[in-house]
Amino acid sequence: MTAARLVVLLAGILILGVTARSVLVVLVVPRPAVSFGIYPVLAVRACFRRVASLTRTYAAKDRILAVCEPVALVALLMTWLLMAMIGFTLINWGIGDGSLFDAFSEAGSSVFTLGFTSSHAEGSRVVDFLAAGTGLVLVALQIAYLPTLYSSYNRRETLVTLLESRAGAPAWGPELLIRHQLVGTIDNLAGLFAEWERWAADVAESHTTYPSLLNLRSPRPRNSWIVSLLSVMDAAALTVAIDPAGAPVEARMCIRMGFTCLRDIAQATRIPYDPDPDPDGPVELPESSFQDAYRQLVAVDFPTSRPVEEAWIHFRGWRVNYESVAYAIAWRLDAPPAPWSGPRRHFRGESMGPDRPTDRQPRLSSPGPGTIPTRTPPPPAAPAPGTPRP
Repeated sequence: MTAARLVVLLAGILILGVTARSVLVVLVVPRPAVSFGIYPVLAVRACFRRVASLTRTYAAKDRILAVCEPVALVALLMTWLLMAMIGFTLINWGIGDGSLFDAFSEAGSSVFTLGFTSSHAEGSRVVDFLAAGTGLVLVALQIAYLPTLYSSYNRRETLVTLLESRAGAPAWGPELLIRHQLVGTIDNLAGLFAEWERWAADVAESHTTYPSLLNLRSPRPRNSWIVSLLSVMDAAALTVAIDPAGAPVEARMCIRMGFTCLRDIAQATRIPYDPDPDPDGPVELPESSFQDAYRQLVAVDFPTSRPVEEAWIHFRGWRVNYESVAYAIAWRLDAPPAPWSGPRRHFRGESMGPDRPTDRQPRLSSPGPGTIPTRTPPPPAAPAPGTPRP
């Protein structure tokens, strides 16, 4: 073995080691870690976002971005297979005496378990077995990875979809409280906040372990997990700020678990944040927006025990714990441009408010003057001649 072939052999072993580490930290180890596999994923995301930026409407951008992460997952698998082929190609060339093309053909035949090319050398046969096993393990791990990924995705989206009838689409915190007051179900807020506390804990665990979940968009274009979580946290902060005595204790627990979830995700994705913000610090949400929401709550007789100025101070003290992180995640994920959710990279100037359904009820009394009368059924047809009457 020449010195050049020895160096190439060591390079092939190094490439296989780096590939094995990437597979382990992404698919096996239950904690976030950085590997070279992130680079093809980032490249795919950059390409899709570039194409999305050329469109004008949110609907068109969302259709393009919805395909981004599935393509990125396929690109990640193909990258691992390609790196495995390169590594075994270098090893075959290093231990053999053939050409580089012959080494590549043998590596590809073994990794994809085709078996049409094989060397007669004993050492090369061992490498062929290792290459075949590597290809099978890579495909098997990816097949097992996808059901786990989409199981967590389905758990996340179930509660996000349920929130649509309670807070609109896209979700908005004040709208959540207004709708519950309009239908007389504000007593159910405690259960809702408790459910979202558990949801936030589940998302914190699953989305830091499998970061691809962050970029998988909701099936409904106007829904988003980050916007939904932000709206529920805003609703909980509003109840505590405007009526602390009547607010359920679950509201505080929901806020706490919510910003813990956001900070865990920020740490996993390297988004900077202040772990101990000043409760008197500024927030990006204008006070005028809060005052407008306060007036809407008062208009539907939502319970309030604090004046708007005092309520704003307490609401700001709660929101400073999660606003900056939520805005950064929503910006990075190109979430729908919902109210109170910060700016967007591709949706500049667009804002979507939740559409409140019209309250339609059947008339139980006779129509009054000026109303359209109900249609009376026509009289029964006369029987034909010769037909016996009852």
